[in-house]
This record gives sequence, C-alpha cells and structure tokens, in this order.
Amino acid sequence: MTSEYIPVSGDGRLWAEKAGEGAPLVLLHGSVHDSRLWDGVFPELALHRTVIRYDARGLGRSTPPTAPFRYEDDLLAVLDHFGIGRAALAGLSMGGEVALDFTLEHPERVRSLILVAASASGHDWPQSPEMDAYMAADRDGDAGRLAEMELAVWASLGDRAPGYAAIAEMVTENAEVRAAAEKGHVRFSEIGAVELLDRVTAPTTVVVGDHDHPEIGVIARRLAAGIPGAHLEIVAAADHYLPLRAPDRLREIIARG
Repeated sequence: MTSEYIPVSGDGRLWAEKAGEGAPLVLLHGSVHDSRLWDGVFPELALHRTVIRYDARGLGRSTPPTAPFRYEDDLLAVLDHFGIGRAALAGLSMGGEVALDFTLEHPERVRSLILVAASASGHDWPQSPEMDAYMAADRDGDAGRLAEMELAVWASLGDRAPGYAAIAEMVTENAEVRAAAEKGHVRFSEIGAVELLDRVTAPTTVVVGDHDHPEIGVIARRLAAGIPGAHLEIVAAADHYLPLRAPDRLREIIARG
C-alpha cells in the first residue's frame, strides 16, 4: 500500500493511495468527505484487485484550488498518473456524479460503473426547508452549521448506527474547506448527465441505502431506468454513508462491478 501526491492543473496536488494488484478500481467520495469514506471497504477490495482512492481537490489532504478546475479532469489525471487505461469507477454522492459525467466524456477509460447514493448533473431537486437550510449554510460558508446539517440530513441513522464517529470527524473537518473547493469547480457542458443516460455503455450498478434521503432514491431509480442494462441494489439499514454504515454489503456489490 502506497500513498503519494499527484500533480494536477493550477499547481494543485491530489493525495492518493494505491493498494493491491489486478483489475483497477478507483473510489470517489462525496462533497463534504474525503478518502476516509472508503475505510470500511478499501483494504478488503485491495486483496483482489488494484484499488485507488484519493482526496478530491480542496478536501482531505489535497490542496485547495487556486484556479478553475474540473473534477473530471482531476480523475483523468489520476488514471494517467498511474498508467491506467481503463478502470472500474465507484463513486458516492458527488463522486458518483463525477464518475457518471466522466464516463460520458471518456467512455473508453471506464470498464464498469458503480453509482453509490449518487447525485446526477441535470437533476432538479425539489425545494424543502431542510435542503434550503443546508444550501444556505453551504453558500454562507458557515462550516459549523454545514456540518450540523450534513449529519442531520445525510447521516440520518444517527450516532447509534455503525460508523458515526468516523463520519462526524470527516464531515466536521471537511466542512471547513468545502466552500473554497466548490467555488473553484467549473462545468463546461450545459447538458446534464440525466439527459444522456442512454449513451452510457459501461456495465452499471446503482446502489442506494433504504434510509437515504428520498430524493437520492428518486435519482437512483432514474439512473437505473435510464442507463441501458443497469442494475439497482437497495441496501438495508443504510443511509447516505453506505461505505461506513454497511461496508460488508457494499464491498460485495463493488467486488462484482
């Protein structure tokens, strides 16, 4: 198991960890997370294949953006750095959105796709008081309030369910730096992935926890219905943080992808 920093645009550096041998798999985390999200599945997956996880730009141990950047370009830089032509991609939340957008942009680089509690570009979220409060905290750069809302909305099973201590620590630390990371990200396409799902050719598995936010369930079913041949897996006793809430079940699903 080795870790290193990968150079990316704008003099940025992404912290990455690689372990195992065999068919490559890249794990992508969500927007108030870092690569620790995958602690419950990373070591075991690496027993059977090459597994890479990294901290997205401005989160975890990666450097904050100093110029506009794209998460998809950063993923491409990771693959190129390790000399990987094609890889399986497993992304959670924002990481799933990035993996899907990347697959549409670079289909030749993706062997298979595992979308875990994924968001999706182009999906219109309905308004609600809790999401309005969440977005307001994010927009205002109120790290304490953002962490509080993140745990209330997305870690809905609470502190008595598995993995909560790790979730709370990771969220609290990344809430402090999320605003800078998000402000640097740019999108080039005005067409969201939800309008292009029929173009996905990679074998796809869509995963959602039965206690996740209802709209994530809506997105999961939309992805499963729209991507040709996609398979939907619903994981019991799991909220948005599946890798830390139900690691054994998620590991089984990813291992098949």
